[in-house]
Amino acid sequence: MQARNKGKKSWTGYAGLLAGLALIAYLFSKVDLAGSMKLIGSIGPYSLLILLPYLALHLLETASWRRLIPKENGAVPFFSLFKIQLVTETVSMTLPAGIAVGEPLRPWLCRRFLGIPLPDGFASVAVRKLLLSATEGFYTLIGAIAGFGLLQSVSVQVIDFEGLGVIMIVAGISITLGFMLLLVVMTNGKAALKLHHVLMKIPFEKVRQWLLSQEAGFAETDQKLQRVMSGGLRSLLPVMGIYIAAWMMLAVESYLILHLLGLKVTFLQVLAFDTALTILRAIFFFIPSGLGIQDLGYLAFFQALGLPDHLAWGGAFVLLRRFKEVIWYSIGYAVMFMEGIHLRDADQVSKESE
Repeated sequence: MQARNKGKKSWTGYAGLLAGLALIAYLFSKVDLAGSMKLIGSIGPYSLLILLPYLALHLLETASWRRLIPKENGAVPFFSLFKIQLVTETVSMTLPAGIAVGEPLRPWLCRRFLGIPLPDGFASVAVRKLLLSATEGFYTLIGAIAGFGLLQSVSVQVIDFEGLGVIMIVAGISITLGFMLLLVVMTNGKAALKLHHVLMKIPFEKVRQWLLSQEAGFAETDQKLQRVMSGGLRSLLPVMGIYIAAWMMLAVESYLILHLLGLKVTFLQVLAFDTALTILRAIFFFIPSGLGIQDLGYLAFFQALGLPDHLAWGGAFVLLRRFKEVIWYSIGYAVMFMEGIHLRDADQVSKESE
């Protein structure tokens, strides 16, 4: 069954990659590449500045994740956790169905490099993922409110019907509340054991025998999740604030690129369309790095904003963003190589649970 699931994930991932490549090929068949390269050339070495917001994003995410690791593990070295954050995010964003590989790597690498027990690692990663998703919803809500008028005015041009601003507000509220509810349910002290109880109804004797042998592990996971939330939701507010600041780095990056290209747009305009496209990227999670989907979305927004020669400006913007990703993902894989991390390490957690 495990091999079948892996095959399904691999098939879905490669289909997403092919779809992304097809979309990016279509995009570059439309943009003015010669004009785009000319615009990029006019920036010169200042183009390296676009690497900074992504660095800030990873530093902020590391700071948030560090606060979620149970305190009995002692002070977690920031730089070591930063390397794990960089490597796992690189894997998640570049491989077909990369999240299925990158997320399981986190607790295993935390144990390997930091000595954090797997249950503690699982608990911190689970809460981290829920908080990251909840704050994405809040980030979306901020962008939708700040740029409501803009989103409403370009709605027909971008999505062929009215109400984009309303849709984004509803999406932001729904995502935030939905994931916060999941967080409360997961950390109430009984979530893992309830899941264990449900799984015990599976009509396969070998599966039930394995689940019985793992019942203590489910209970331990509940205890670790409770410890992460020992201070209640209020204790997580600083962590959520840091995560929102991390999400904001995406809009800062877009604004910086447009500013370097010489386009006169306000930060609120950038925030509005960037939050919309972040949601679009999340919907098409099976396409690595939102390849093609997000790029075409930017082009549609530039056209709706009435930017002059949007095919040249849009092409330059997309190329610079992708250039940033190539640089950072190359750094991520370089760290993997130097630290002796292998993609097959993601299977280690599941093997040890068998």
